[in-house]
Amino acid sequence: MLRNYLKIAWRNIVRNKTFSAINMLGLALGMACSLLIFLWIQDELRVDNYHANGPQLYNVMERQFYDGKVVAHGATPGLLAYELKKQFPEVLYAAGFTGWDAHLTFTVGNKLNKEAGRWVGADWFKMFSIPLLAGTPQTALNEPNNLAISRKVAENYFGSAQAALGKSMRIDNQKDYRVSAVFENMPEQSTDKYDFLLNWEDCIRRNDWMKQWDNNGPRTRIMLRPDANVVNLEAKLKTFLKKYNNGLGPNFNIELFLQPYGEAYLYSNFENGQQSGGRIEYVRLFGVVAVFLLLIACINFMNLATARSARRAREVGVRKVVGAMRSLLVGQFVGEALLLTVLALLIALSLVVLILPAFNTLTGKHIGLQPTQASFWLMLLGMTLVTGIVAGSYPALFLSSLNPVRVLKGSLKFGAGARLFRQGLVVFQFVLSMLLIVGTMVVYRQVNYVQTKNLGYDRENLILLSSDGEVGTKFETFKNEALQLPGVQVVSYMDESPTGLGNNTGGIQWPGKDPNVDILFTHVSVGYDFLKALKTKVQGRDFSKEFGTDSSNYLINKAALKRIGYQNPIGQPLTMWGKSGKIIGVLDDFHFQSLHESIQPLIVRLSPEVSGKSILVRTQPGQTKQALASLESFSKAFNPKVPFAYKFVDEEYQKLYRSETVVGSLTNYFAFLAIFISCLGLFGLSAFTAEQRTKEIGVRKVLGASVGSIVGLLSQDFLKLVLLAIVIASPLAWYAMNQWLHSYAYKTELSWWMFALAGLLAIVIAFVTISFQSIKAALTNPVRSLRSE
Repeated sequence: MLRNYLKIAWRNIVRNKTFSAINMLGLALGMACSLLIFLWIQDELRVDNYHANGPQLYNVMERQFYDGKVVAHGATPGLLAYELKKQFPEVLYAAGFTGWDAHLTFTVGNKLNKEAGRWVGADWFKMFSIPLLAGTPQTALNEPNNLAISRKVAENYFGSAQAALGKSMRIDNQKDYRVSAVFENMPEQSTDKYDFLLNWEDCIRRNDWMKQWDNNGPRTRIMLRPDANVVNLEAKLKTFLKKYNNGLGPNFNIELFLQPYGEAYLYSNFENGQQSGGRIEYVRLFGVVAVFLLLIACINFMNLATARSARRAREVGVRKVVGAMRSLLVGQFVGEALLLTVLALLIALSLVVLILPAFNTLTGKHIGLQPTQASFWLMLLGMTLVTGIVAGSYPALFLSSLNPVRVLKGSLKFGAGARLFRQGLVVFQFVLSMLLIVGTMVVYRQVNYVQTKNLGYDRENLILLSSDGEVGTKFETFKNEALQLPGVQVVSYMDESPTGLGNNTGGIQWPGKDPNVDILFTHVSVGYDFLKALKTKVQGRDFSKEFGTDSSNYLINKAALKRIGYQNPIGQPLTMWGKSGKIIGVLDDFHFQSLHESIQPLIVRLSPEVSGKSILVRTQPGQTKQALASLESFSKAFNPKVPFAYKFVDEEYQKLYRSETVVGSLTNYFAFLAIFISCLGLFGLSAFTAEQRTKEIGVRKVLGASVGSIVGLLSQDFLKLVLLAIVIASPLAWYAMNQWLHSYAYKTELSWWMFALAGLLAIVIAFVTISFQSIKAALTNPVRSLRSE
């Protein structure tokens, strides 16, 4: 019997080649897109979740209470890891680490290169599942001069991991470190990307401020004992810092809390001190999109199967007359749907293999099909069964319910319930398509808004260089000679990139400040000509060598002025960390963080220390390429022991919105495919309607109806469904997009024309799709449609 059913299923597929091809194409596209999304989601969920001790690993976080606000972040005191391990028996291992990448110059013989890495605590390799090719977790970082390097670095400098063990490497042309371990290159599923690790003691020795409990910057991770009670530990951690910060006054209020390490990648956003989402929102969003695309493909299959149901009705009638039970008929039609789904899956897998390289380039992933893993086959099996059963269920139940007497008499008519169900499916398809169309428009406008927004400074033609080596120790000489190079306009420096200032402090005082209110200020130290380099407007003046007291003076932005409250700020006193000075200028507010954040109060101070800062070089418009070439030649001669490296500020800014750019591109593709598959379903329903109304159309033509009037007659019912879908989808799309935009402090506005344009586009596409079948039916010779069978 099964063999017979397979034969019948195959014959039906072959006999109806056009409809079978459309069915398979719709299902294949839906399954291919869903499979890509599921692979992406699977990869996202695996990030940082491959460590053997994962459930015991936690990031130590801070909640800071300032000015009626709660700010949560991962910056902690540099000595915190030591104290936590010492004070709490629940903590098995603890390690401080630099949350930023250090780009240091490595020298071995004649080999010279920049490598990216971090300083970490001695327990690091005991906590994380990082395979060691040489050395042991106990000795890898147990001495201040120890150095752990990746396989890539070991092979580049020494040829192999074993050859590197015990060798010396000079870092920044200052000190030799001994290679105490070689670890495997960090996997793609890790947010920690580094090629070397140095001991935490070495970092603290380099940075005295890390010994101060009122200074944050480093990060802290801990590993708890398997039997530790996390809730009790968090309760004790809440007030832990108070005994180390007694000198900060009665308003000091900083709480520690724990975030599971495996959740940090997906749950990175905090609002008012509480976790409020992150990349998990995109995982959920695309998970819903994957399900929607599969549903649209299944609805498409249902409509096409229904459109051909009249051709199968007599077959059902004969089978019922000769004794076939309904359950067997349902099984037959579901089986046919599953067979078609399997064929569609083969096409979908071929499409995925072709698309994956471009998909990986777009998303920045390294996703591949994993035929050796059972989870991959379970995913395919589950997708095939769900798709086949959902797609085949309605046609199977509908056809198996037909009355054999009515069918064999030729009086097959479809009731109101069946008609409403099919129309509901069309409405549902176009609601989903409308949501994706509106989403595409809003995401595109927001990404364009971000890319073109005036940040308050000119990020074009602005380059960041390293201050390593001679540049940091002989900056004035470097600056004077660099300014003579063709294309170089301004040279200055600052702590960090202007796109990501993150240092903040509450240690700002001024006359009249309310002693019961603590206000958090972002701060940055800069060099002369800083404002000229950024092209930022200022009321007052920039730091100048003509004023010897500027080393204790300050620039503030308008957001800071608003919090301070001075009416005439120029020349007014301001104290930072006990160092008194005056305000010499008020900057126009400029964006120094992501547009997700509102502009914070900013204090700018002059720093004579250049080492460790970013060198700002502004080039003449149109001469950036020439300036870079001359800077590289000059740098190699001036600073021969440090490789020349640079970054463009506008590219660093674009990196802040990589996720939004990827989401926008993916949404474009998925919206197009959703519309295309929906149109296939609409094509099927219009074919079904034309088939049901064949004799009516023939009569109308005999009585003189024009082709246009018949096309209008057949189209109006479908256009009503599309209009209903637009009415339903518009408020849903507004709510969804409003929620998405809510995460931005600066954003585009939702306008009525977006929904109108999306609706008009849906109507046009639907009309074009319907017209094909309507015109075909209207042009049919009425003699053929009225002829008796």
